[in-house]
Amino acid sequence: MNSMLHDAYIVSATRLPIGRKICALRTARPDDLLDAAIRANLDSLPAIDPALIDDVVTGCAMPEGEQGMNVARIALLLAGLTDSVAGMPINRFCASGLEAVAVAAHRIQVGQADLIIAAGTESMSVMPNIMGNKVAMNQLIFSDPELLGIAFGMGMTAEKVARRWSVSREDQDAFALASHQRAAAAQAQGLFQAELAAFEVESFLPDPARGEVVRRTRMLEQDEGPRPDSTLEKLGSLKPVFHTRGSVTAGNSSQMSDGAGAVVLASEAAVRRHNLTPLARFAGYSVAGVAPDIMGIGPVAAIPKALRQAGIRQADLGWIELNEAFAAQSLAVIRELQLDPAVVNPLGGAIALGHPLGATGAIRSCTA
Repeated sequence: MNSMLHDAYIVSATRLPIGRKICALRTARPDDLLDAAIRANLDSLPAIDPALIDDVVTGCAMPEGEQGMNVARIALLLAGLTDSVAGMPINRFCASGLEAVAVAAHRIQVGQADLIIAAGTESMSVMPNIMGNKVAMNQLIFSDPELLGIAFGMGMTAEKVARRWSVSREDQDAFALASHQRAAAAQAQGLFQAELAAFEVESFLPDPARGEVVRRTRMLEQDEGPRPDSTLEKLGSLKPVFHTRGSVTAGNSSQMSDGAGAVVLASEAAVRRHNLTPLARFAGYSVAGVAPDIMGIGPVAAIPKALRQAGIRQADLGWIELNEAFAAQSLAVIRELQLDPAVVNPLGGAIALGHPLGATGAIRSCTA
């Protein structure tokens, strides 16, 4: 690492439970979810004056509608931070939450900041209102075979990956089952508790006896996604979603979800000044592009770059959080890079836990 760069440390990491789309968090606004994640992190760091936070960088894959404008700035003000604190939403689609962590770390590394909150928020329950808008795709895409993959839905890219890397339907379903089993076991053992902050959810239900609508509240304390009763038989009974003769199903794909998470990054000077205990050191980050029609294979190009830049051997990795966009994509990455399956998503991944798009990177950072 360049001797002119400073170390950046994660000193707090707290997320909300992930809700299934149109379920527990269906009435929660994405800025309210982010507000809660920010508050939970600040509550864990009583030694830090919130006014000292230099910035709040927030990933969001669909920064429109209820999660539009400057959702980072809105949420930080809702969370009680002073108006001297800046905020910025960023979008690298499904990697947005992880990009937020990297942007925050890089600013600390070059000496531009001492304390930054990196976060992610996404409500796929409100996304139908956003995605319903017709998007005019650039017509040049359809006249160039090299660009046509840009127009593919992500499910079709997963089908392309499954075929090119010979990932069978049986292997995809087995991977999905393992994700649910690991997540359910982690929940039963309380292994997520250190990273979770409960969130109050509300519902409005009719009461025929009283002739009125009654507001009820409860605390969401666990991720909604894991299915302990999942079996290979149940997964095998599901029909392909994206291609009539395909292998990608709702069961071996990531769940559509709502959620938010955040981490607080600090410089070494801030760690010493405020007597903070680092949870982790930010070692490196990299991105890489691949052909659009097989976009899920991106980690095959990005992981070696990140390891090389950080000076870390792949063999020394004892824990890997690899986003399970699809089982087909995850298995192709694992096989191509020869990752040890035992250390990939030990507590389950997005197939079981959910994938609230722009929030996922921040959420998975909390788990790591």
